[in-house]
Amino acid sequence: MVKIRLKRMGANKKPFYRVVVADSRSSRDGKFIEEIGYYNPLVEPAEIKINGESAKKWLGNGAQPTETVRALFKKSGIIE
Repeated sequence: MVKIRLKRMGANKKPFYRVVVADSRSSRDGKFIEEIGYYNPLVEPAEIKINGESAKKWLGNGAQPTETVRALFKKSGIIE
């Protein structure tokens, strides 16, 4: 099963996330299929940049977003 989830980057106590499409069996920060955006919660307001075309393509192909990624998609207007 393919999931759309966050991959944690950045230093200790300074998280920065990449939104990636990955096989559900791979580890959180492990191998991924495609990077479709990023999320930076440390700036005010939080910075969300997601490639809408790629996200819709993967959702159409049956990829399941995690709860957090679903919320980010709603904030950026990719899904209702």
